[in-house]
Amino acid sequence: MFGALQAMSSLRENSRTLSDQLRDARRRTQSLTGDLRGEQLFGPRRAIVNPVLWELGHVAWFQERWCLRPRPDESLAESLLEGSDGLYDSARVPHDVRWELPLPGLPGTLDYQERVLERVLARLEREPDDPWLAYFVQLVIFHEDMHAEAFHYTRQTHGYADPLGAEARPAVPKGAAAQGDAEVPGGTYLIGASRNSGFHFDNEKWAHPVTVAPFQIARAPVTNREFLEFVREGGYRRREWWSRDGWECKGEASVPRYWNERDGQWLERRFSEWVSLEPDLPVMHVDWHEANAYCRYAGRRLPSEAEWEIAASLEGAGGKRRFPWGDSSDRGRANLTGVGRVPVDRFPSGDSFGGCRQMIGNVWEWTSSVFAPYPGFVADPYVEYSEPWFGTHKVLRGGSFATPLRLIANSWRNFYQPHRGDIFAGFRTCAA
Repeated sequence: MFGALQAMSSLRENSRTLSDQLRDARRRTQSLTGDLRGEQLFGPRRAIVNPVLWELGHVAWFQERWCLRPRPDESLAESLLEGSDGLYDSARVPHDVRWELPLPGLPGTLDYQERVLERVLARLEREPDDPWLAYFVQLVIFHEDMHAEAFHYTRQTHGYADPLGAEARPAVPKGAAAQGDAEVPGGTYLIGASRNSGFHFDNEKWAHPVTVAPFQIARAPVTNREFLEFVREGGYRRREWWSRDGWECKGEASVPRYWNERDGQWLERRFSEWVSLEPDLPVMHVDWHEANAYCRYAGRRLPSEAEWEIAASLEGAGGKRRFPWGDSSDRGRANLTGVGRVPVDRFPSGDSFGGCRQMIGNVWEWTSSVFAPYPGFVADPYVEYSEPWFGTHKVLRGGSFATPLRLIANSWRNFYQPHRGDIFAGFRTCAA
């Protein structure tokens, strides 16, 4: 009896947490899009972004689809917005069509968002003990979190103003430089999410043994200073450092996207502003091919995703940590939900057991691994999340400054096609 009461109390406490997270996710969406008007709500048609107005409606549709509309017989009830399935179902609405749809205007879209959110919050209050509802609410929170980060990418791609530009980058503790490599012994390690450890996406399930040889991994991500040396050494002109696909993808580029040299000074574009290239920031907006070319130049290589996770989660006694610094959820140890990158010597309290810094936060990190299912993979109800992308995308790990802590952990797998440099991605290297 006491155990049952404890379980009910835990579910209700979780329900309150989810309600707070729903509201927080929506506030974040509004802070990143609330100033956009007119043509900015659509922007040029590009394969790497969505129209902002469409994406705002899609977030509401997804929330309604999973939290309000399912019936016991697995059919769907009618939407609060007539015709919403034909507008916002990303699995069925082709990307290029999204600029041409008869979307509601901004007031109608925001009204749809608000009505859906109010009903989800009310259902959580009525049904705090329903574990399936809690699962789907957590799903839609994380879905909105990911779209909020994508709104950052859209603003950077189109050159819109920094959405959080009024906020200065926070002053964070500076540590001794995280130099050199951490040495990780070979052996068999568990990779993936542990059962009964909270919400996980299907591609993280479940922890399974992976055997690796001993390896050495850089304690810090590659910096602007280091990548600039590659550029100055003719990195974008020397064919021998590029794979065939990378060379073709690079085209005529001679520097990373958003970099420029003017009168001997190197600059990079951050949203709408050109600013001086800060040497100690991790390099960002490089795609997988660029990262791989740098590794060839430096005589290094990208870590596999298994190596990355082992280095991030290893404990001295052979255990496994949820975060590089331990199991506690502590935002103060990583640059998350922030307003931009910080130098690679910051956040020393977030170091891994081997002294690797910023494995969580600051920039996503490319790995050498192709996105693939773990052994025994079974798709979750949101089938379109992982399965369609196996074999065609590369895995990134760790999160960026725009990622919330509630979303990220050592086991979390991001995945993009190797030509995508619009995302907040950098990389760290391993000894070849």
